[in-house]
Amino acid sequence: MARTVLKDEQWDRIKDMLPGKASDPGPTAKNRLFIEAVLWIDRTGAPWRDLPEEFGDWHNTYNRFSRWCAKGIWNRVFEELNRDRDMEYLMVDGSIIRVHQHGAP
Repeated sequence: MARTVLKDEQWDRIKDMLPGKASDPGPTAKNRLFIEAVLWIDRTGAPWRDLPEEFGDWHNTYNRFSRWCAKGIWNRVFEELNRDRDMEYLMVDGSIIRVHQHGAP
């Protein structure tokens, strides 16, 4: 992966909050790659199906993202990363984002 969003120091702060560990097989493995995949989706605004293959299967990534949402894991991660100025809240509303022509009713 050529370009990452999460800095090593940020990763060190959140890695112990996340489910599983690096040696676990299956859905708990590769947490950092998974978080980078979610940040890529967030940064680009692309649909899940357009997730590059280097991040893994888009459907499994989406399912894992959804499970973490339900468990409140993203809230904890967000609160920790929010301490950095570079990761402060961003407010986006309809006055600065236009809907695609086919998305409008």
